[in-house]
Amino acid sequence: MDTPLKRINKYLSEAGYCSRREADKLIEEGAVTINGKIPEMGTKVAASDEVRVKGKLISEPKSNFVYLAFHKPRGIVCTTDTRREKDNIIDFINYPERIFPIGRLDKYSEGLIFLTNDGDIVNKILRARNNHEKEYIVRLNKPIKGDFIQKMGSGVPILDTVTKKCHVEQLGKDTFKIILTQGLNRQIRRMCEHFDYKVASLKRIRIMNVQLDVEKGKWRHLSEKELNEINRLVSNSSKTYDD
Repeated sequence: MDTPLKRINKYLSEAGYCSRREADKLIEEGAVTINGKIPEMGTKVAASDEVRVKGKLISEPKSNFVYLAFHKPRGIVCTTDTRREKDNIIDFINYPERIFPIGRLDKYSEGLIFLTNDGDIVNKILRARNNHEKEYIVRLNKPIKGDFIQKMGSGVPILDTVTKKCHVEQLGKDTFKIILTQGLNRQIRRMCEHFDYKVASLKRIRIMNVQLDVEKGKWRHLSEKELNEINRLVSNSSKTYDD
């Protein structure tokens, strides 16, 4: 029986090397070779092909994926570029297998972030149209006044668009909780700046069904129950790419 062919970006994501989107960038840069030749986008590979990224041989796809919940401290950068960024998340965790973060949490924010070597689930979770909730606690540089909370939840013009309506709840004189289903660049900070506030601290306390329950700088494996629920939540998610 012939081994089914896979698109090179899917092969790399299932091998736990990177997400399909990142794989496409590597292919565009000419960093990927199949049997010693640089492939075109969408090229398909067989299990018997020799696939390398920047000269490094890529192993066969894994069946046992890793899923971590990590409490990122302030100052750690969500990048896999360990050569250019000394305060990167990969070196900080120092996990024995190659993993990469799902999404981002900016350098000056802390809180929950997932890491995995399952490229397919990365693509599903990252799609904004899937409306996956992320919950944050935000402290501002000055007391909350007027109708700031109501305006934050009603949609804010940033980055040439208007943010989706969202749940915002005041917790203290300068602190509020916000639940987003979008992932615009530095979204909460930009939303606050629109109303002349600055974020003093920002902490993500939940992603979908998973709560932040580990100490700062620590991580744990996602439970089977959590993974089953995540898979249920993303089961209707259309993939970023066709098979």
